[in-house]
Amino acid sequence: MHTESSELVGTIVKIKKDVEHPHVKNFGGSDFIVEDWWDKLTGESWMNTNGNPACLIYAMRVGMSLKDKKPCDDEVVYGKINGMGHLVHISEIEE
Repeated sequence: MHTESSELVGTIVKIKKDVEHPHVKNFGGSDFIVEDWWDKLTGESWMNTNGNPACLIYAMRVGMSLKDKKPCDDEVVYGKINGMGHLVHISEIEE
């Protein structure tokens, strides 16, 4: 669990161009408005959040990441692209 907010809270970051999403065309390269660490916002890991659409889709992305092997940990931020909520691993954000 993160006890401190992410240093990215309230910023607009770029998602790395090679990041894919099963439902969002051109997800990679998108501007992403960071709200905070998922576990800081909700009090639990994304892995334990049953039924949340953003968590379910992120779980699919982790499971399908054959080429880049996303880590299965809680270094995950929640934010929005065009008003829609998504989870993004910190390694998927451009520096």
